[in-house]
Amino acid sequence: MSQLCPRTFEASDKERLGVTQNKRKQKIVICVAGMTGCGKSTLARRLAKKYGLKYLSGGSMLKTLAKKMGYKSDKRGWWESEEGMKFLQQRAENSMFDKEVDKELMKWAKRGNVVFDSWTMSWLLKENAFKVWLEVLPEERARRLARRDHISVEEALKVLKEKDAKTKSIYKNLYGFNLGEDLSPFNLILDTTELESDEVFQTLCMVIDRVVLGKS
Repeated sequence: MSQLCPRTFEASDKERLGVTQNKRKQKIVICVAGMTGCGKSTLARRLAKKYGLKYLSGGSMLKTLAKKMGYKSDKRGWWESEEGMKFLQQRAENSMFDKEVDKELMKWAKRGNVVFDSWTMSWLLKENAFKVWLEVLPEERARRLARRDHISVEEALKVLKEKDAKTKSIYKNLYGFNLGEDLSPFNLILDTTELESDEVFQTLCMVIDRVVLGKS
């Protein structure tokens, strides 16, 4: 079953997001985050389509940079491949890649009306953004990855463990936050371990309609 963040939404939440009842003062900015295999990319795309917002993915922008360097980053599951892990190591050694992407994402945040599929924006944006964290047990994330990439669950767990560790290290060194551990920036934390994608989408839409759009 779903599990929402225990804090309740109050008037102060709406004020901080630039929302008054039945009226939106600020342009919408939604940040969706979660560890690999949580379904954040699919969810962010669906939200962008439903609310008529632009969808931007930090991961896709990083893959574009990788492609310019000669990587074959177009294929599905590339981040978990040997080549993807190699680029991950390059990012750990050179912060230029992530800084370039995040600088571009921040420009879009100022314009508003955007959904970010990003690990960083929830920490970098201090206000006027609705931030969602999707929590999924590692075993379920591994099962999803195994189905997608046609590998064993054991192999998927190993890949996720390595990728999680490297990704957390990158952002800890670059920005100082603990990815997946410090969830204080988020307005909503949703445990999706036992939920279907449609259930996650419908739940989140109900919250956005009330808290972000101010609908009663």
